[in-house]
Amino acid sequence: MGKERNNNRGRGKSRKADLKLRAKGRTIPGTHVPVLAEKVLTTLKPQPGEIVVDCTLGYGAHAVAFGKRIGTNGRLIGLDMDGDELAKTQRRIGKGGARKSFHHTNFSKIAEVLKSEQLDGCDIIFADLGVSSMQVDNADRGISYKSDGPLDMRMDKRLAATGADLLITLSEEELSKALWELSDEPDHATIAEWIVNQRCITAITQVSQLVRLVFNVKGMTERTWQKKQKTARFGSLHPAARTFQALRIVVNDEMGSLRKLLEVAPSCLRAGGRIGIISFQSGEDRLVKQAFDQGYSSGSYETISKDAIRPRTKEVITNPRCSSARFRWGKIHS
Repeated sequence: MGKERNNNRGRGKSRKADLKLRAKGRTIPGTHVPVLAEKVLTTLKPQPGEIVVDCTLGYGAHAVAFGKRIGTNGRLIGLDMDGDELAKTQRRIGKGGARKSFHHTNFSKIAEVLKSEQLDGCDIIFADLGVSSMQVDNADRGISYKSDGPLDMRMDKRLAATGADLLITLSEEELSKALWELSDEPDHATIAEWIVNQRCITAITQVSQLVRLVFNVKGMTERTWQKKQKTARFGSLHPAARTFQALRIVVNDEMGSLRKLLEVAPSCLRAGGRIGIISFQSGEDRLVKQAFDQGYSSGSYETISKDAIRPRTKEVITNPRCSSARFRWGKIHS
């Protein structure tokens, strides 16, 4: 009995620790909290025996939920640009349940993947455009401003250029445009100017260098920002968050890949097929909305979401990283 009490006490401490990490915008190392999981399932309605393509497999949380709904007669196809995380997820969820296959590729190649699987289409296409917690929390990836490390930012190590490379080669105009269009950074012009000036002296290759530059542009330090946070509204962004987001999107050509996915999606869906996409940035959301609106007008989609579905306050409190999430969906004719 005492042992059981101790186990329960240990689990309670673990849950409290998890909640504290989430409140700081972090998760337990090596894990990921799926965004809008229940809304995704109730909206896309996966059925036994259906074929689901999870275009952004990540930790596999959404995929596992799909797999339970489609059952052993269903088929789950997981795609991911990150070969390391893909291998881990494959080992973790690869056995049992629905038939599964995994592809180390960009979701813009979905048509080629279906052809390689000898399938004429699928019933559900799903993509969560957010970066997984495993990638954000890995300092070696240089994706987040939270931990110092090399400014790599590549989701796929097969890509040639890193974030550090682009900070050397992009023009001031290109940097400014990316910061504004891909992350709505209000100080885009000044940050771009300072990056160009800084690289004339020394290359920006580390996370800490870029964070420090952004702080300087905004006239603050890490300490003054932390003091300001005590009275800031819940979920306020780190000063460097938008800069890091924009650079990551450019490194991985995320907008180009999304355009291609949206272009080919209707032809990859079977009759009555559904597509759902979770975006986290206004530029991404605009692309998704425009594609669905155009698809509806042209007759490619029978119905589409009227408005974006947003996470409830309770979910945002327990998982702050989902605060900017927007979920849109479309369904083609039966």
